[in-house]
Amino acid sequence: MITDSVISPDLQALLDSEATRINNTGFIDSDPVQFPRMFTSLPDIEITALLTSSIAWGNRKMICRDCEKMLALMGHDPYNYVMEEAYEDLPDCNIHRTFFASNLRHFLRGLHRIYGKYGSLNEFARANCLGECADAPWRLAELINGQLREANDGRDDCRCLPLNMQQTALKRLNMALRWLVRRDGIVDLGVWDAITPAQLYIPLDVHVGNTARSLGLIERKANDRRTVEQLTETLRRMRPEDPAFYDYALFGIGIESKGTTK
Repeated sequence: MITDSVISPDLQALLDSEATRINNTGFIDSDPVQFPRMFTSLPDIEITALLTSSIAWGNRKMICRDCEKMLALMGHDPYNYVMEEAYEDLPDCNIHRTFFASNLRHFLRGLHRIYGKYGSLNEFARANCLGECADAPWRLAELINGQLREANDGRDDCRCLPLNMQQTALKRLNMALRWLVRRDGIVDLGVWDAITPAQLYIPLDVHVGNTARSLGLIERKANDRRTVEQLTETLRRMRPEDPAFYDYALFGIGIESKGTTK
């Protein structure tokens, strides 16, 4: 792994170049980020970001197809669908791979509870002082899981969010937070202020992990929380205010040609 003192100029130039190449508006139409970008109200954006990122694994075309199907089930009106509890009448169906209507109902019951009290996920994060947390994404996942549990008679559902915060890379929530928090006005929406871009972590999956290893950015074989923390800490040395910028570079170098999603 790259030592604390050495990131070669050539490597930084490659990462900067690839991130800039991928981080452009042409990326949007083939990526799940297009769905939260369809809305203008903060609650609609947040709910769509959280739900679409939760089913973002596998082939990007299939993911986008199923994100559209999920939004259609909610009448393309996610906030009102949640607040009117219309999900209780949702027929049983498959939404994406191993994510079913029962999982969506579980998720939306918890979101109804959050929005009923806080009005937005951003305010939920602010009320829980996530701007002061070094591990804000994992703390947010714990807090949301607590709300889901309360709204579902004490039951958990790992199809909504991971449950093992000590181990999970939290890839999908880290991706949703990149959408919500980064503020360069190109692909990501930058609608949150409860946490800062400096607090973001790289959404780590198999492809990003393999690319990072091939570049010498990490050595650990497991794609887990510790590896996410190590990789992001290395990238923060180049952009401490915005380490998730390099998510685009790792995508461009290692994933784009495979048709998978971040």
